Amino acid sequence: MTDALVDTTNPTPLVYDPYAYEIHEDPYPTYRRMRDEQPVYRNDERGFWALSRYEDVMAAFRDSERFSSAEGVSIDPAASGPNAHRTMSFLAMDPPQHGRMRGLVSRGFTPRRVAEMEDRIRKLTLEHLEPALEGGSFDFVADLAGKVPMDVISEMLGVPRSDRAELRTKSDLLVHREEGVTDVPPAGVAAALELVVYYAELIADRRRNPGDDLVSALCAAEIEGDRLTDEEITSFLFLLVVAGNETTTKLLAHAWYWGWRHPDELAKPMTDRARVADWVEETLRFDTSSQMLARVTTTDVTLHGTTIPKGDRVLLLAGSANRDDRVFADPDRFDLDRDLASVGIASFGIGRHYCMGASLARLEARVVLEELLDRVSSYEIDEAGTSRVHSVNVRGFATLPTTVTPR
Repeated sequence: MTDALVDTTNPTPLVYDPYAYEIHEDPYPTYRRMRDEQPVYRNDERGFWALSRYEDVMAAFRDSERFSSAEGVSIDPAASGPNAHRTMSFLAMDPPQHGRMRGLVSRGFTPRRVAEMEDRIRKLTLEHLEPALEGGSFDFVADLAGKVPMDVISEMLGVPRSDRAELRTKSDLLVHREEGVTDVPPAGVAAALELVVYYAELIADRRRNPGDDLVSALCAAEIEGDRLTDEEITSFLFLLVVAGNETTTKLLAHAWYWGWRHPDELAKPMTDRARVADWVEETLRFDTSSQMLARVTTTDVTLHGTTIPKGDRVLLLAGSANRDDRVFADPDRFDLDRDLASVGIASFGIGRHYCMGASLARLEARVVLEELLDRVSSYEIDEAGTSRVHSVNVRGFATLPTTVTPR
């Protein structure tokens, strides 16, 4: 199946398959072997290479000339190829198209807009948190972490409250993979088509009746006479609703889970709210939502004595890069005192494709966790009741049963 190296201490063949459920449950032992044994990994059956070391992953993120994004960030056949930009917007573009699209979109996604949302994010958080806390036990994902990010994105877009649950359901269908399924399933394809129709109607309404929302801003965005088409706005909405919703939901649940698993570390933000930002940052490093992003080589690339041919698919494993002991001391330890500012994590990429929503994700996570700690003195998670999502790119919890002790 794979051109694997085998060392004398671990005779088991090295196999990395991003569709495998065991990888979804815990990819980190496999990542460690890849970094040590085969930093330029080849999976012949799936037809991809994978880079796992921090230095290689970050260099490839910066090198958009040799590592092209034009065929998308996934290896799902239906979500990759020359038309990937239709659902992944500028994530699936190279310069100059990438710069044009990102420049126009950024006009409606400024730091000011994000900063001004903090009070509203707190109110949205309490709308879901207070009912959840009343019962004492709740599903952290279904009742809180899955709702707040969708509400935040929906308010940015001007999506009515009555439509939000359905939008979240459709975005979940786009990323979920049953075991053995190696492409977007029929339910995901149907959800994508329904979202296209919904977005088309939303854009048409905002062109007729502009308001103070992101869709209206995108419709009006202009640089030297250049404006976004309806199709381009639709592709960005796909990116925003799926990526912006899913990854922040997973970030929140991971922070809650790993805090519970490491009570000595959790005690730090429990006693000092200023440490919540450290909690968020270490969670992003330790168990990031976006585990990998795909690229295609535009020329032969030689790394560590192995040549990746021009035109081949390469996976950049951000989740592995964040656990590289060549960069992070004792990387498998969850440590809120870790100095990440001087190194930089791979979770949001780097360079031209640095995640535009990084500041919003950090803000949402900080606000939700602050509001939780203000109301909860301790909590327990039913480990046996947890389950993880099954996705090629995204890692996170589908269910996270929680019981809280209020302050």
